[in-house]
Amino acid sequence: MKILIATEKPFATEAVKGIKEVIANSGNEAIILEKGTKSDLIKAIIDIDGLIVRSDIVDKEVLDAAKQLKVIVRAGAGYDNIDLSTATEKGICVMNTPGQNSNAVAELVFGMLVMMIRNQFDGTSGIELKGKNLGIHAYGQVGRNVARIAKGFGMNVSALDPFVKDEILIAEGITPLHSVEELYTKNQFVSLHIPATPATKKSVTKEVITLLPKKGILINTARKEIIDEEGLIEALKERTDIKYISDIKPESADAILAEAPGRVFFTPKKMGAQTAEANINAGIAAAHQVVDNLKDGWNKFQVNK
Repeated sequence: MKILIATEKPFATEAVKGIKEVIANSGNEAIILEKGTKSDLIKAIIDIDGLIVRSDIVDKEVLDAAKQLKVIVRAGAGYDNIDLSTATEKGICVMNTPGQNSNAVAELVFGMLVMMIRNQFDGTSGIELKGKNLGIHAYGQVGRNVARIAKGFGMNVSALDPFVKDEILIAEGITPLHSVEELYTKNQFVSLHIPATPATKKSVTKEVITLLPKKGILINTARKEIIDEEGLIEALKERTDIKYISDIKPESADAILAEAPGRVFFTPKKMGAQTAEANINAGIAAAHQVVDNLKDGWNKFQVNK
């Protein structure tokens, strides 16, 4: 069977080598499509049985072109780039690779945060993280790694996640929170790790952001869709002490930068998983999952059940 690795943002060379080995050892054929367009993907997917993607868009048009596709694996945690309803209609299993990129994303949180609390290294005095309060919105794989690193800095860590029991958080040295209001009012720094769903899109509003204490910083390494960008602009205008940092450039980036020069920072592209280690971990995990699904229907991480 044929397995297509379609990556507009290519995997690291070592990751590609590992993916090919996993697929070849399983008796399947690996086909590589790097830096391709949507048109290239549509042409390539016609006779494909398994698909591995990163951030590439797999919408209805792509899925309609796939005549024998059985499984898609998103090499990473988020999967909002895949049309799950159409995949389900067509009987295609969609999986992600949870946890493989989590440390890379968590480290980036602190790379950006340290840069911002040191005033983007402009030579002026900043502040330290030790003793400061950090709130984590969603205590999944990334959130847990963020908490681990934060405790190493000597920070006070709390988390809001209705799907994680208080006793679990307490056992890990995390203070449980039970509302968005608590999350934002009790923490100078808030790190977002919620997925982009109908319920969460544009849920981070002006009203929420302006709850931050004085000199608060909002960190977003989740999805740009969860931010109400108009609300963010208004919050930055009203609260000139608040800062916003993200590895996802928003649609209204120019307006946000113009409104709050020196108080916002965006990476040019989504960078959370852009490490050699995360590339290798997620890519090889995706290869194993595709192979196992084609072999015997393995679907532990299916997201469109």
